[in-house]
Amino acid sequence: MNTNMFENPIVQDNLKKLRSYGYEVIQPASGYLACGDTGAGKMPEPETLLAYILRTIACEKDMVGKKVLVTAGPTQEPVDPVRFITNHSTGKMGFAIARALSEAGARVTLVAGPVSLPTPDGDIGRIDVRSAVQMLEACIAAFPSCDGAVCCAAVADYAPSVCADHKIKRDKAEEMTLTLRRNPDIAAALGRMKKPTQTVVGFALETDNE
Repeated sequence: MNTNMFENPIVQDNLKKLRSYGYEVIQPASGYLACGDTGAGKMPEPETLLAYILRTIACEKDMVGKKVLVTAGPTQEPVDPVRFITNHSTGKMGFAIARALSEAGARVTLVAGPVSLPTPDGDIGRIDVRSAVQMLEACIAAFPSCDGAVCCAAVADYAPSVCADHKIKRDKAEEMTLTLRRNPDIAAALGRMKKPTQTVVGFALETDNE
């Protein structure tokens, strides 16, 4: 479809009406079009269309009406502006869980550490964080409106006690001592917050080595 056709007010009004009746509209992809224009109007990639199909027919919708918080990926604990402590978590497991929950009909809030993964298709809102403290703050803010949480991020157990405000220069010393402090336990914090109607599931994993 030509981008001018797609963006025509009449077409947009018709799409809005379909959504009001409960129909789901798959947005077109953007890019270079066959007519020579550039913009919205391309057919979505087959993987995107398949994801919508699977979300509709692949499994029972026993999570419809539920909201779930999912944590995924590693955390990076800064030593100075250019260095940090982290681990080898890819985030793939947490992203797969978020996708599966969405396919089952849940609305998912995905709190992700630094990963190179696209947000899964579906009703998934993503919050990107870096450190364990940032992940904790995002989870505490999101959890009260959720029915449950799946905590599978590989959160660093410790972080530097002090983050230098400038790059630490190498000197002639053969060794350097780095003092660490314990990071917060996010699953435990949510467990203390949860109401009787909420559920918190945590995976005791250092990394997810997919």
